[in-house]
Amino acid sequence: MTLTLLTPATATLLNAPTIRQLPHGLTIIAEQMPVDAVNLNVWLGVGSAVEDDSINGMAHFLEHMIFKGTQALASGEFEARVEARGASTNAATSQDYTHYYITSAPQDFAALAPHQIEVVMNATIPDEAFERERFVILEEIRRAQDNPQRRTFYRAMQASFDRLPYRRPVLGPTEVIEQLTPQQMRDFHATWYQPQFMTAVAVGNLPVEELIQIVEEGFTAAIARRSDVRSSVPSIAPVALEAPFATIRRVEHIDNTLQQARLVMTWRVPGMNQLAETYALDVLASVLSYGRTSRLVRDLREDRHLVTGISASNMTFTHQGLFYISAHLPTENLEPVEAAIAQHIDRLSKELVSEAEIQRIRTLVANRFIFGNETPSDRAGLYGYYQAVLKDITPALSYPAAIKSIEAEDLLIAAKQYLSPTAYSSIVIRPDSMA
Repeated sequence: MTLTLLTPATATLLNAPTIRQLPHGLTIIAEQMPVDAVNLNVWLGVGSAVEDDSINGMAHFLEHMIFKGTQALASGEFEARVEARGASTNAATSQDYTHYYITSAPQDFAALAPHQIEVVMNATIPDEAFERERFVILEEIRRAQDNPQRRTFYRAMQASFDRLPYRRPVLGPTEVIEQLTPQQMRDFHATWYQPQFMTAVAVGNLPVEELIQIVEEGFTAAIARRSDVRSSVPSIAPVALEAPFATIRRVEHIDNTLQQARLVMTWRVPGMNQLAETYALDVLASVLSYGRTSRLVRDLREDRHLVTGISASNMTFTHQGLFYISAHLPTENLEPVEAAIAQHIDRLSKELVSEAEIQRIRTLVANRFIFGNETPSDRAGLYGYYQAVLKDITPALSYPAAIKSIEAEDLLIAAKQYLSPTAYSSIVIRPDSMA
């Protein structure tokens, strides 16, 4: 085992996590925090992006089945023990990761953490429970399809990528979920739920060595009960990035459940694997839409009243990202709003952003970092995400410094390189004016 303590050069005054790599590949990150709670977050750098089309939705479905029992814990027993001690547990699946977490009182952590580890490592995935949960997943898909915001996002992702798995919904399509089998899920669990893909983060009011010992012993016991722990695991194949759009690609949908139209404009940009390239794009997204004084909000909503809502974000998936602008607006305003957004994008590549605007974003980012470090679950999520996706938490801690180092010239270069006013994907979803 090796122990690495982050130094002041790589950590902030707020954060000082300890990282330990175990021989079987598990990474443990621990930090004592003077808050009367402890959070354990078990992260896997495995989400829907590792699926092929024939099992799309498997990672999310498995997230549900993790809680259906092991040989050591009957179905429902884990949740009962958590609730009996006033603790809480949940999970989430995305394109690039899955994570499971529990928050308890410090005095209950040693009793509950091993149960969280056990259900993640040793899920039995019983046939009958699988069939019951299939209906839950299908209902979740139906609810997602009935949600205008999620429907818009799915259509935008499908239009923005041609090959990359980010074009598919994390939940998967109904026709695939209906065909999945329990054995396929057991195989998926055996393949990907290996210690080498896992990061366990424990943050809260216990000594660091005690947190590490509890987590390490929990995994040691869980692994001993498992017959399929492997010394090597499948490598995630290199992904060929998709080229930037060469022209304006237009997609339109009619949706008569909407009261207003939706406009989404996307640009293919670097992802987490090109992390240094993402910082300027993060700042540009904030310049455009963070707060009432940001450019798009002030121009299109506050001054000209062309939209009822507008936002810009730089979405950094692992392999490739999307610069994503979304607006809610009357149908008759679609053309002028798209033209206005293109003009704002064009301006970013021709004029330096003012120092006042940049300083506002620096302050916002610094404050958000502080506010996002206030609870054990905040910190465990921050560390777990970066370790699962990048195998390095240093960028998580240095993010405010990275943003602070961005200058107006950096923004101009990024806008010229990645954001074209004449080459992007335009997705329009509107009610039928003739209906």
